[in-house]
Parts: sequence; structure tokens; C-alpha cells
Amino acid sequence: MSTDEAFAEVLAANRTFSEDFALAELPSRAARGLAVLTCMDSRIDPLRMLGLAPGDAKILRNAGARVTDDVLRTLVLASYLLGVDRVMVVAHTDCRMSTPGEEDVHEAILEAGGPDTRSISFLTTDDQTGALCQDVQRVRSWPYLGDVTVGGFLYDLATGLLEPVC
Repeated sequence: MSTDEAFAEVLAANRTFSEDFALAELPSRAARGLAVLTCMDSRIDPLRMLGLAPGDAKILRNAGARVTDDVLRTLVLASYLLGVDRVMVVAHTDCRMSTPGEEDVHEAILEAGGPDTRSISFLTTDDQTGALCQDVQRVRSWPYLGDVTVGGFLYDLATGLLEPVC
């Protein structure tokens, strides 16, 4: 399949989107001073789940909503240059990264026809709440961040509700 064929429907949708594009005038700063780190799970709609609109928050996503070095680097930029003074770390129920061990994910990738990924850490956890609170503490104690308030939350995919955890 060519690149044109692989992306045809999303490029067509983009052309339609651009016809009445109205976000060009939004400032780059987070209007509500908020950054949200959540999982890449497509069942999560971060703006809608928090009652936000484009421009209100900086949205960061990765597998498992884990605080990685890249997330910390991004939060430093967001804090000092983009108006962020609050950070939400939002894990969710039924997350594939909440598993008894890394080996489970490596085996699943192999079974799906993928390569041997044992050289990669996927940051899985069998204690989602513990990992969430550890990640929140990692942000709180990061020496390069300014004065930010950080909270950890669990998003219930069955109800759409957020529960404060740490």
C-alpha cells in the first residue's frame, strides 16, 4: 500500500477540516494553565472528559500515562514557556500497561508478528495506583520544574468519571 493510499481518508478529512479552520489565532500558552498526561488509549478524549476546549491545556499522551524523561522535559517547557501551573496525571481502568509484568507485553508483541522487544521497557505495572502516585511524586520532585500543582487521577472507562488518587 502506498503512502497516499494509506492516509487518503485522513488527508481528505483534513482538507474538509481546514475549510473552516479557526484555531490559528489561539495563543500557544495553556489558557487554563493546565497540562494533562494521559494514556494513548483511543477511548480517552482528554478535552471533553475535562470540559476543556482547544487552547485550554497542553495534552501529553503515551502508553500507560507514565512520567518518562520526555514527559518531564516537556513539562519544564510547558511550565516556564507555555503558562502551565497545574499538571494532571491521568491513568485509566482497563489499561493494557497494567499487567503483571513486562514479559506479558513482549510475548503479545511477538505473537502479533512483531520483533523481540525485550530491550525496551514498556513501564508496565501490576500496581497501577502505586505507579501513578510514584509518577506524581516524580513530577513534584523534579528540580527543573517551577511552582506547579500536581495530582494523580484514575479515569473509569466504564463511567467516564475521574477519581482523585494522589
